Amino acid sequence: MAPVLGGTPMVRACGNVLKSVSVVIPTRNESRNIGWVLDRLPDFIDEVILVDGGSVDDTVEVALRHRPDIIVAHQARRGKGNALARGFELATSDLIVMIDADGSMAPAEIEAFVDALLAGADYAKGSRFTAGGGSDDITVLRRAGNRFLNGLTNALFGSDYSDLCYGYNAFSRECVAAFALPDATTPGEAVWGDGFEIETMINIRVVLAGARVVEVPSYEAERRFGESNLNTFRDGVRVLRTIFDERFGPQRAGSLRPVPQPAATQPSMLDLAPPFASMPTPEPA
Repeated sequence: MAPVLGGTPMVRACGNVLKSVSVVIPTRNESRNIGWVLDRLPDFIDEVILVDGGSVDDTVEVALRHRPDIIVAHQARRGKGNALARGFELATSDLIVMIDADGSMAPAEIEAFVDALLAGADYAKGSRFTAGGGSDDITVLRRAGNRFLNGLTNALFGSDYSDLCYGYNAFSRECVAAFALPDATTPGEAVWGDGFEIETMINIRVVLAGARVVEVPSYEAERRFGESNLNTFRDGVRVLRTIFDERFGPQRAGSLRPVPQPAATQPSMLDLAPPFASMPTPEPA
């Protein structure tokens, strides 16, 4: 656990260098859920970024009522991946957490993710299938599909994931470079990486970049209100395509390297040595 100062965790690592935390939340018509999520974020969060995908309800207004300091951005293209990429671009903290807006992921678990990063991980991967995790939402079909895709990924990339298709993750700022995501601000038609495939994409790319990955147990509840945008077959095919594209397609991921802070007042990341490993070049198919 992180040291406690004034009743809340003192977020720090690497000597006396303080570590700030940003939370990125993609939304689309989540007015009945977003307030519940925001009200339960830990007190030590420094920055909350909401990226809205064209909500036709009052999602943004509700978010501002519950958290007046929230940073609101709007997507340039459609898809969860585009929203997350935009949030990562805007985040100014040392550590970044991605969480859904539907209430299925417990905001209180963020502390465990941050603790894993402070203990030395570069990437804290949420898992419903490790000891302490679980799900009230996953179906038998989705569980079987996740198991297959998870095993395939581990076999092809040498990873050790127990839950590939789960989007509750946290990571150090350097990981954003390794994600090598498409620019999130250019409008137009969706590009590869703008959809649900982003979660598989970044899970693979941090492994290829030599990141220290730690799984964190997480319990997935049912979404509080509304219908999920997830389509089991369509999105399963996208995940499968992502796995093969990342293994046999053109190399796109980068190594983990320091990323300049957007704000000059942010602490330096140079104290995060030792340097990270460069990404290996896959053998030809």
